[in-house]
Amino acid sequence: MKIKFIIFLFSIFWFALIGRVFYLAVESNTYYDKLSQNNTIKIEKIAPVRGEILDRNNLPIAINKLGFKIELQPHLMSDEKKDIFNEELDFLIKLLPQLDREVIIKNYKKVDSYYNHSFIEVVNFIAYEDIIPVYAILNLRETINIVPSPKRFYPYNEIAAHIIGYVARANQKDIDEDNSLELIGYTGKNGLEKYYNAYLQGEEGRREIKVNAKNKEIEELSYKSAVEDKKLMLNIDIELQKYISELFVGKSGAVVVMDVNGSILSASSYPEYNLNIFVSGMSQEMYAELSSSLEHPFTNKLVNGLYPPGSTIKTGLGLLYITTELDEKWSVNCESNLPLGGRVFRCWKTHGHGKTEINKAIRESCDDFFYKGSLIVGNEKMAEGLMRYGLGKKTGVDLPNEFIGVVPSREWKRKKYKRSWNIGETINTSIGQGDFLATPIQIAQYTALMATGKLPVPHFAKMIGNDVYAPKPQDVLSEEELKKLPKIQKAMFEVCNTSGGTAVNYVKKSKVILAGKTGTAQVVAIKQDIKKRELEHEMDYYNRSHAWFTTYGPYKNPQYVVSVLVEHGGHGGAASGEIISKIYNKLLELDYIQQENPKSKR
Repeated sequence: MKIKFIIFLFSIFWFALIGRVFYLAVESNTYYDKLSQNNTIKIEKIAPVRGEILDRNNLPIAINKLGFKIELQPHLMSDEKKDIFNEELDFLIKLLPQLDREVIIKNYKKVDSYYNHSFIEVVNFIAYEDIIPVYAILNLRETINIVPSPKRFYPYNEIAAHIIGYVARANQKDIDEDNSLELIGYTGKNGLEKYYNAYLQGEEGRREIKVNAKNKEIEELSYKSAVEDKKLMLNIDIELQKYISELFVGKSGAVVVMDVNGSILSASSYPEYNLNIFVSGMSQEMYAELSSSLEHPFTNKLVNGLYPPGSTIKTGLGLLYITTELDEKWSVNCESNLPLGGRVFRCWKTHGHGKTEINKAIRESCDDFFYKGSLIVGNEKMAEGLMRYGLGKKTGVDLPNEFIGVVPSREWKRKKYKRSWNIGETINTSIGQGDFLATPIQIAQYTALMATGKLPVPHFAKMIGNDVYAPKPQDVLSEEELKKLPKIQKAMFEVCNTSGGTAVNYVKKSKVILAGKTGTAQVVAIKQDIKKRELEHEMDYYNRSHAWFTTYGPYKNPQYVVSVLVEHGGHGGAASGEIISKIYNKLLELDYIQQENPKSKR
């Protein structure tokens, strides 16, 4: 019995052994064959070339400068190969003396490890013209790889900086969000470069190659091209952009030139900065100087600058007044002072405007008319209407991180501050002050609505590859509002063309018949006990009001909106009337505007 049991145990053992041998020799062949392939077949990823950005006339405004990166073989810092490493460094610096030895060593150490078998990038960019004379010599070295590496370049430097944005080295957060950036290395950080980054950067390609035990390529097994060079054409005219930047030298603020359907022909935030310093890197001193500037050059004021809109909103409020609680013939007797709730709300005109109806109120920017009208119409209807007109929400412009601004209301204040509304806030809202905040792009969109009755989506892109980008304007006005809009348009015409208009003395040189609205947005409140206002030019610069002037033209055939904000500029018309006149004259000169009735034939 014992012998049978022992034989039985031996039988089980040998069957198990034979089964395992069979599995290892036959059944697991596929698995080990795959492992073998992994040891001999290498996947090489191909970085795509970033697409160019062009203006409307095909002029390149963001391109790729041809160059190369330098890679060194791994494991050269081991004790037995350290001499080779130093020899290669000496060789590189002799041929390319502009290289920094310490930076190369630092870059190499960062990546070199026992587990890394890929060449290590030690120099991320050498210009084409610098490396071509020594390319053949470097290419013969087994320990050195010379790899094509384009670098983003902005030929117009600071022009349209806040629109175009820039690319820079991808950080770990960027890579975690998009693994392909580990290969590509750079990503859009701001402006259109960021907004359209996924499109512009393309898609990586790949090569499948067979290598030997020394990692030498034996054969290419497959090849998939990178999807690259995806072009983005803008509505921007870069030459017009340059012209407007010259007009804004020494000033801070923003300009938007947009056709009434939303295509942006030119837009800038001032002051601008050189985009190329972000690609190549800047010193700590330069960054500190720019970031601490009181003019805020790094802020894109077009979409991130929040300002009280001042009297620019009187056009929309006027339309709300005469289509809700008030008649077109409703008027006030402006005596310059409105006592209410222990305060006095003053009109800008010291002796008042006298009898004032809607037309005169907009033409001469009478505060008292809008104060008293707001008490009848009420904040709820004002806020609802202004938000429907595009204020207090995103415009949809194709730039990242657009701010929404603020249209003050009872609900807004309750949510934000958990406090009740008071009647003085309704009055402040009626002249675009208090907590009211808007961006220049919102004011341009809102002005286009006043010009045409439709609310456009501002946009910079014209062609994304072969696809036309043209979002349709929105219908936001009621039938009653559309019916009475010409009343507001006529008043805007009188602002620029009739005696008493707040801009009439500042746009006389315009060859285009304009309609518009000026605005003066206070930076500091005027104390109640002040009897005589200090003139803007007498104030300290940073206490002066921001100056708005938003327009459309030609008046009878609206084609373009031009909105200008001059920070601490004082009165809107005085600060920007000449700039706006020159912009319209340039649009006429460049054949963007077709005008049937020249101004000389009024």
